[in-house]
Parts: sequence; C-alpha cells; structure tokens
Amino acid sequence: MNWQRIDNNRVLLGYFAAALYLFINNTINALSVWSEHSRHGEPSIALWEPFVWEYTSALSVLVILPLMFRFFSRFPLHFAQPKKQLLVHLFGSVVFASLHILLMVALREMVYVLNTSDYNFGPIAREFWYEYRKDAWGYVIWMMLYNITQLVYARLKGEASVVASSEQEAQDSKRAVPEHFLVKKLDKEFLVKVADIEYLESAGNYVNLYSQGRIYPLRATLGELCQRLSAKGFSRVHRSYGVNHNAVDSISYQPSGDGEITLKSGKKLNLSRRYKDEFKQSLS
Repeated sequence: MNWQRIDNNRVLLGYFAAALYLFINNTINALSVWSEHSRHGEPSIALWEPFVWEYTSALSVLVILPLMFRFFSRFPLHFAQPKKQLLVHLFGSVVFASLHILLMVALREMVYVLNTSDYNFGPIAREFWYEYRKDAWGYVIWMMLYNITQLVYARLKGEASVVASSEQEAQDSKRAVPEHFLVKKLDKEFLVKVADIEYLESAGNYVNLYSQGRIYPLRATLGELCQRLSAKGFSRVHRSYGVNHNAVDSISYQPSGDGEITLKSGKKLNLSRRYKDEFKQSLS
C-alpha cells in the first residue's frame, strides 16, 4: 500500500469519509422525519423541509470539523488529569454545539427566505438545550472516531521504537542517540536507519519519520526528538518539521524572514524564522 500517497491526502480522504457518512446518516434521518409526519394522514410539513433541516445540520458539521480535529490533536485523550480533560472537552462540546446551531439556523433561514417561507427555530434556551444534548453526544462520537482512526492508521503504517535488547538498554535508549529505529508493522518488524530519515513531522502525540518513501510514526514530541537526533545532523526548522541536514538540497528565503527548504527528494519544507539562525549555525 502506498502510505506516502495516502498520508499526503489523509485530510482530504478523512473529510470525504466524514461527508459520505453525514450524507447517508442525515438522509436516513430526513426520511424518518418525513415518515413520522406522514404516518397519520396529510403531513404538516413539505417534503423538502426535513431534507433542509438535516442537510444544513450536516453541512454545518462539515464546516466545523477542521476546527474540531485541530482541537482533538491539541488535547488528545490520555489517562492523566481526567478532571482537566473533562473540563476541556466539556468546553469543546459547548463551543461545537454553539457553532453548529448558529450555522445551521443561518442556513435554514436563507433556504426558507429563498422559498418565500418563514423558519421558526423556537425559544432559544429550550432549543439550545435540545440541540446541545444531541451535539454533545455527536462531539463524543467524533472524538472517539478521530482517536481510533489515528491509532489504527499508526498501527497499519507501523510504529517505530528504539532498538533495545534488554530492559536496561530500553531505559538507556531514552537518552542515547539511536542508530536505528525498530518498526513494528502488523506481524513484521523492520529496521530503519536514522541516517535514511529525510525529515520529521509533528502529528499529535506522534512524530512521523519519513524514510525512503515510507512513513513511520514514533510516540514522541518533535522538540525532544530533534534535540536527541541533533548529533546525527538533525535540526528543527519549523513548529511542525525537523530535517536531516544530509537530505537538504537548497534553501530559499522570503522577505518576511521565513524560508523554504527543498530536499533532494523534491519535498519542500517550511523554514520558520524562529529556527532559521539556529539551523544555519548547525549547518556550518
């Protein structure tokens, strides 16, 4: 499987999957609403109305999803500080519900105006609580799907760890400069030479190691890993990237002070002015 191509388009593929799910789910909901209103004779609503209600809701969620996923990446699930996590995600659910309701109602108002009709959302306090209960559950579902997808994707790509043959070596490896990473992928293990890694990319709780067209996630922070691999010729060049000096082909600069690094493979990385001077010094 071409993980490089998938990884390069993972955001687009993720939103396509989310859009497909929402379209199917909300179409079923719209048909259910219409059936419920039609059960006892002449319906009190027009056929188009439940579809407008459901599709405006789906579209609003799709607009908000990028913000939600960034929020989930910024505050990933873990077992530490459960009270803090509960408060953080309670706040996130309220913000999600508020944005969802605001966009959804605005879109419905526009559609009803175009159809020369009036849309009545109802009493704000009552309807907000009604919608929040559904949105809070939706928030939990999206959060779980995001984290499960990240976990499964990391396992399918293979997860890297430092090669160690004993418990003591495993402890020492957390401080030592590694020569290789051991990558466990499904039922196989591979050795990845540190010298073959072109660049590093921050990805939530992981750092993606890019080596010879493949991507291996390592549970670490970018700052920690760049510092650890500095003796092997790696430098941090951006809040999201670190680079192997031997993989660099050229560097260009912009009037703003930022720059762009072109690798020998043709890949281009952003160079932040925050790390520019330190990076240039490390090359000398």
